[in-house]
Amino acid sequence: MLADDPIAAAREGDPSDVVYLDAFEAIDADPRQELIVAEDGGRVVGTMQITFIPGLSRKGGERALVEAVRVGASMRGQGLGRAMMRWAIDRARERGCRMVQLTSDKARADAHRFYTSLGFVDSHVGFKLSL
Repeated sequence: MLADDPIAAAREGDPSDVVYLDAFEAIDADPRQELIVAEDGGRVVGTMQITFIPGLSRKGGERALVEAVRVGASMRGQGLGRAMMRWAIDRARERGCRMVQLTSDKARADAHRFYTSLGFVDSHVGFKLSL
């Protein structure tokens, strides 16, 4: 699912590459990381990663960073992404986070409308430096 669109396909590789297993094991071992899988009849139909980040700002509040949100092509448009994001927001509240944040590629206009419909605001400009 990570490479199931033209934007991501350009940066992802073979899913059986050991780099993905190594990354999974590192994430799985970190108590501040959660990998979420949505299933339908035993079939993986959605995934996302939540990273809980301690911080000094916002009165020392923890924030939840939602990354790599993916919904399988056969499930898009059926409300699964909305349910997953609502679950992530509830998970952050349950943990006591002060905010939920995410980034989205500028080319993903549909995703931006989706996140706005959930109450997210595009309040910041993000910068990245690929290494």
